[in-house]
Amino acid sequence: MSWKQKKRCLDLLAGEQGWSRKVWGDSLTVCLAYPNLYRTGMSNLGFQAVYALINRHPASLCERVFLPEPGDEALHADGAPLISIESQRPLADFDIIAFSLSFENDYPQVLRILEMAGIPVETKARGERDPLVIGGGIAVTLNPEPLADFFDLYLLGEGEAILPGFLDLAASLRRDLPREALLARIQKEIAGAYVPRFYQVTAGEDGRITAREPLDPAFPRRIVRPWAADLDAFPTEQGIITEGTELGGMYLTEVSRGCGRGCRFCAAGFVCRPVRFRSAAALEPSFRRGLEKGKAIGLLGTAVSDHPALLPLCRSILERGGKVAVGSLRIDRISSEMMAILKETGVETISLAPEAGSQRLRDVIRKGITEEEIFSAVEKLMEYDIVRVKLYFMVGLPTETDEDVEAIIRLVKGMEHHARRTSAGKKGFRRLTLGINQFIPKAATPFQWHPLEDAAVVRRRVRRIRDGLRSEKAVRVTHDLPKWNYIQALLALGDRQTGRLLLAVHRLGGNWARAFREVNVNADFYVYRRKETDEILPWDFIDHGVLKTDLINSYRKATGDRF
Repeated sequence: MSWKQKKRCLDLLAGEQGWSRKVWGDSLTVCLAYPNLYRTGMSNLGFQAVYALINRHPASLCERVFLPEPGDEALHADGAPLISIESQRPLADFDIIAFSLSFENDYPQVLRILEMAGIPVETKARGERDPLVIGGGIAVTLNPEPLADFFDLYLLGEGEAILPGFLDLAASLRRDLPREALLARIQKEIAGAYVPRFYQVTAGEDGRITAREPLDPAFPRRIVRPWAADLDAFPTEQGIITEGTELGGMYLTEVSRGCGRGCRFCAAGFVCRPVRFRSAAALEPSFRRGLEKGKAIGLLGTAVSDHPALLPLCRSILERGGKVAVGSLRIDRISSEMMAILKETGVETISLAPEAGSQRLRDVIRKGITEEEIFSAVEKLMEYDIVRVKLYFMVGLPTETDEDVEAIIRLVKGMEHHARRTSAGKKGFRRLTLGINQFIPKAATPFQWHPLEDAAVVRRRVRRIRDGLRSEKAVRVTHDLPKWNYIQALLALGDRQTGRLLLAVHRLGGNWARAFREVNVNADFYVYRRKETDEILPWDFIDHGVLKTDLINSYRKATGDRF
């Protein structure tokens, strides 16, 4: 073991409150891996929730590992394997390495962590003594196939619904059954379990999938996504407090899950259905624990603004001397009472997401807000002297035209001018920060058949927005990089062939351009091709809880059958 690596782990633990250290023995040992840096992973509430879930199981223990910080590669230069934070054990000592996967662009780091741990990257190279490598999280629940060659098992769906039964079975059988037999039992008995190598996928000469068959008729043909019906039955909150994160000043707690709005671009809005809200009674203990630690209460959820008791919840926090932090607010939920609460808690910046500049395009994506509601929100912001706003827009949406891009410019200028008129010229926005993101098609949404917009078109449209707003002194425009959007789309929409590219990128030290040249996989086939609504998509074997016919009808309604 590298003593420098061990000291790094001990230093992290010294700065934390609430971490668990269970005794090794007969327990099922799980190392929960986040394929990104510590400060990012520890800000992920889902990661923290799974850590707590596993450690609450009487026959299991859970420790953590993250991608090493930049510059820490030297700690492994002598061949020292990656170790867990809590006990500083090599990852190969664990029964299970469980990856929490929220973002497709983290996929290459999965292979990197496995290699640094001394665990064979591909499933076909692992033996009886190697840990089971399993994955879960929203990214792979949408489409697990690009990583199929690297994971022994996926647990698709919500952790609270699937983990207890899986841990019961794995803890009771892991010493009695060989690897393949254990995986077979899990595949047969655990709803939401998916072992990729137990399914054969056949493709035609054009690359499209023609058939997908289980190797054993006892294996389910479709994998059902389990979900938790009653959020009040368990807490989902920040169990470990540490300052070394992106959200170190907050105590994160989930107030809702799912969304009933049905925005056609939003994967979380579809795959996290049905919409569920935690009751005030269930949330009060979580608020109390956060306030005792002197933290602002960060309210998280797919549809926080739609919580029927949001205002009373916020007031209860303020009455106890606490502060409230809310992510992006729905524009049509901005009220004087909400603004008064946020102002009282010291909020200086509000995030809003119009998504599109024109009403036509907002209707296409089913955003459900009007220009009148946008300008009404501006008036409320000015009334309560909230003069710093982040606005999120997308480019490359289905049916988007240059006129829709011009509408973004007009809308932002209109918001700024309306703010000055509303305040009788005394103020206006001090800062309007536009985040321009490219639309990425995602599985299980009505836009899953739609291609990614060409990078050159996206660059031109972003440039037009920047140029059109250059004279507005309060406006600042930020945007993402089309190159990484292309890769994200590839990993979101790809099938098992995409794994060959991931393996090459890993071997080439992250050089995607060279991997595209060396591997005979046409990435454009997944990214830039419009899929037919009657073809078999890589993720069609997952029952996400939404009928495919409903998605098709929604897609056709949005695009006017023009595609």
